[in-house]
Amino acid sequence: MFPSNKRKVEVFSAGCVVCHGVIDAVTRGAGPSDEIIVRNMYDSRAIARAKELGIQCVPAVVIDGKLASCPGPGVDIQVLKAAGLGKPL
Repeated sequence: MFPSNKRKVEVFSAGCVVCHGVIDAVTRGAGPSDEIIVRNMYDSRAIARAKELGIQCVPAVVIDGKLASCPGPGVDIQVLKAAGLGKPL
């Protein structure tokens, strides 16, 4: 389980170039209050978690259990920051 003093940031990835770009952007934008978890969609546990959250395509970013970003030409880091990425708790 994650400590309560950390924001849980999950990145759902299929391992493609776009997914790696999103992982890099999230990692660069994260702060000390963020716990980054990369979920490999080739893992049945990641698939189950994605279904639980209603994710149907990747890359997707979930912050504290809420979908913050879904597929597109890249990630909008401003949307992620508005959702809390990089901010102190």
